Amino acid sequence: MNKSQLLQTLAEKTGKSRKEVAELLDCLVSTAYSEAKRNGEFTIPGLGKLQKKDRAARMGRNPATGQQIQIPAKTVVKFRMAKAAKDAILA
Repeated sequence: MNKSQLLQTLAEKTGKSRKEVAELLDCLVSTAYSEAKRNGEFTIPGLGKLQKKDRAARMGRNPATGQQIQIPAKTVVKFRMAKAAKDAILA
């Protein structure tokens, strides 16, 4: 499902216009980004949690040469599915 299809589906289910739904979706996304950046996580109840995680430096291996290399520490973004979402999708 692409964004246009999502907007159409949400507009039909809520009785709102596509423009109103698009504004709400854009607001949700921007809020998720800013909260995850500021607090380290953003939760959408029933769907999951967007988390900012620090990954430690580690030793890795170049697959082409087999040579060991140092992989630097970095910050990554992860999405953890809520149990309710997993149960609904996998059931």
